[in-house]
Amino acid sequence: MKSIILLSLVLGVLLAGAVWVSVYIWTSMDGGDVTFSISWHGWLAMGLGVVFTVGLGVGLMALVFHSSRSGHDDLDDGA
Repeated sequence: MKSIILLSLVLGVLLAGAVWVSVYIWTSMDGGDVTFSISWHGWLAMGLGVVFTVGLGVGLMALVFHSSRSGHDDLDDGA
């Protein structure tokens, strides 16, 4: 249990660092006004796209693990 918490913490720090670097690079482009050229509709669309993409990936991976563990992927030796 302790290793899961440590792994989650490390991954959270890596995610926060990646977001910080991304925002830093984004705002340093073109004089820093790139952020303000996107309307709130654009930010909403980008956020929803990220959420749905991650949700789709998590859902599909859950189906892969469920299929593998329930025996649906086992070979049929004949009949």
